[in-house]
Amino acid sequence: MKPLFYRFPMTLIALSLVACSPAQQQSNTSPTPSLQSADQIQTATQTESERLKAFFAESFETDLKRSPMTQSYLGYKWDQDKWDDISPAFEDETLALLQKRKATAEAFDTSKLSDAERLSLTLYLADIARQLENDKFRHHDYIMDQFRAWHTTVPSFLINIHQVSDLSEAQAYIARLNGVKPLFDQLREQLKLREQLGVFPPQWSYDQMIAASENVISGKPFEEQGEDSTLWADFNAKVAALSVTDAQKNELLEQARTALNTQVKPAYVALIEELKHQQTLSPEGDGVWRLPDGDKWYQNRLAWFTTTDMNADQVHQIGLENVSRIHEQMKVIMQKVNFEGDLQAFFEFMRTDPQFYYANTEEGRDKYLAEAKAFIDVMRSKLPDYFGLTPKADMMVKRVEAFREKSAGKAFYQSPAKDGSRPGIYYANLYDMNSMPTYQMEALAYHEGIPGHHMQLAIAQELEGVPEFQKYLSFTAYTEGWGLYTEELAKEMGFYQDPYSDFGRLAMELWRACRLVVDTGIHAKKWSREKAIAYLVENTPNPQADATKAIERYIAMPGQATAYMIGKLKIIELREWAKAQLGDAFDIRQFHDQVLKDGPVPLDVLQEKIEAWVASSKV
Repeated sequence: MKPLFYRFPMTLIALSLVACSPAQQQSNTSPTPSLQSADQIQTATQTESERLKAFFAESFETDLKRSPMTQSYLGYKWDQDKWDDISPAFEDETLALLQKRKATAEAFDTSKLSDAERLSLTLYLADIARQLENDKFRHHDYIMDQFRAWHTTVPSFLINIHQVSDLSEAQAYIARLNGVKPLFDQLREQLKLREQLGVFPPQWSYDQMIAASENVISGKPFEEQGEDSTLWADFNAKVAALSVTDAQKNELLEQARTALNTQVKPAYVALIEELKHQQTLSPEGDGVWRLPDGDKWYQNRLAWFTTTDMNADQVHQIGLENVSRIHEQMKVIMQKVNFEGDLQAFFEFMRTDPQFYYANTEEGRDKYLAEAKAFIDVMRSKLPDYFGLTPKADMMVKRVEAFREKSAGKAFYQSPAKDGSRPGIYYANLYDMNSMPTYQMEALAYHEGIPGHHMQLAIAQELEGVPEFQKYLSFTAYTEGWGLYTEELAKEMGFYQDPYSDFGRLAMELWRACRLVVDTGIHAKKWSREKAIAYLVENTPNPQADATKAIERYIAMPGQATAYMIGKLKIIELREWAKAQLGDAFDIRQFHDQVLKDGPVPLDVLQEKIEAWVASSKV
C-alpha cells in the first residue's frame, strides 16, 4: 500500500498539500523557476497551450510552496525547518484556492489543445472536483487513528525523509523538533472540532494511539535511564556522520536534547491527554455508520478510492463473487500438493506449519529480507520482455522501524526522491514473523516493489512532457489496482514455480477480495470488528493476528481497502478486451506502457486511454 501522503487533507500530491511559506533556501534539485502571476499568464501573446502549461506550473509550484513536508518527500531543500500547516484557516484558504482554480481551468478552450493537454486538463479538473467533494466532509476524516497519523508520522518523517548532509540540515532538523509543539497544538484543535461534530475513531483504537505516542517519548533524553529514544538515536547517528568540528556536533546535540525535552515531549504529553479524554466520548461500534451522516461519508470514500459510482451493496457483491472464484482456484493447488482434507483444513495447514515461517529472531528477519531482495533482483532481468517504460530510480528493501512496527501494515512502499538522493523503499513489517509467511513473499515483493508500486510510481515521477501535478495525483484504484495486477502478471512471466508460492499469490488476491466484503460490512452493514475478523479467519489462510490488524486498518481508513480489487479487475478487463480487439497485433509491452505513460488516472479515464490506443492500433 502507498503510505504517508494520503493523511494530509487537500493535496494534489497524493491527496493533499498542506503548509505555508515560499521557498527561500537553495535546493540541490532544479526547482521550478519563479512564475508569473495568474493575471500575467493570461496574455494575448500566449497560445492556449502555453497558457495551460503556465497555469499548471504555477499551480504545482504554489502547492509545493505550501507544503514543506512534500518538498522534503520530493527532495526539494527549501523549507526544511518547517512542518505543514493543518489549521482550519489553512483549510479555508485551500478551499478558496481550489474554487478559483476550478473556474480558471474550466475557461480554457479545449478545441485549441492537443490530446495530451486535454487529458491533463481532465485529470486536473477531476482531482479538484474530488477535493471539493471531500471538503463537504472536512471533519469526518479521522485526523488521528492507530494505523498511521501524526503521532507516528513525525518521527517517521524525521528519520526517513529529513536528510542531514550538512550543518544547515542538522539545524533544520532541530527547528522541526521545536516545531512539533505548534504542529500538535493545531492537531489538538482539529481533534476538538471533531469532538464538537461527534466524529471519533472507535474506543479500542485509542489504546494503540496512546501506546505508540508513549513509545516516541520513551528512553533518553526523555528519561535518564534506558536506551536512546528512536529520535535521539537517529539524530545522534546523523550528526556523527557530519564533517564538522566536535564542538559543533556537541552544540547540535545539546540543542536537540533541549528541543526534545521542552517541545517534543510536552507536545506528546498533551496529545496523549487529549486522546484519553476523547476515548471516553467515542460512541459504541466500529464503522462510520456510527458518525453523523456516516452513510454519505462512506459513499464519498467509496467514490474517492474506487473512482467509480458503485455503492456499498455492489462492492460487497463483487467481493463475495471473487472470494468464491479464488476458493475454487485454491482447491486446484490443494490437489497439486496432494493435500487430503477440505479448504479450511488446508488454510489451517498453511497458517500453522513451521515450514512456511522463518524464526521470530533477528536471523529469521535477515533471511526474509535477503530473499525478498533476491526476488526483486530476478524480476528486474525479466522486465524488458513485458515493459517498454522502466524506472531509472533504484529501489531497496527495508524493515519497518521498531517505533511503528506494532501498528504499521505488513508491507508498504515509499516513493524515491525526485532528485535521486533517496531510492524507492519496499518496507516489510517483520515485527511478528508468524504474520509474514514465506509462501506470500514473492507476491508481496512484486506488489510493493517491481513490477508493482516502484514501477508505477517511479515511472510517473520520471515522466517527461507532462505537468508536474499529473505525476503525483492520487487515484487509489489505479495505483493499488496496478500493484495487485502485477501479482498475477508475475505468474504469466514465469514466476511462482513453487505451488505453495502460487497459493500465496492466490491468498493475497483472496485477501483483497475479502476486503470488499469486510470493508462494506463494517462501514455500511454495521458489522462489528469481531465479526469482520472472524470472516477473514474463516475465508483466508491468514492468522488471527494478521486478520485483527487488517480489520483495524480498514476501520481506520474507510473505503481504502476496496480500491485494490476494483482496480485490478478493471485493468484485467481492459487488457482482455484489447487482446480480443487486436488479436495477434496485441503487444503486452505497449499495453503496459499505455497504462503507465500518463501517471495515475481514474478508471474511466484509463478505459478511454486503452480504447483510444486500440482504435489507433487498428488504423
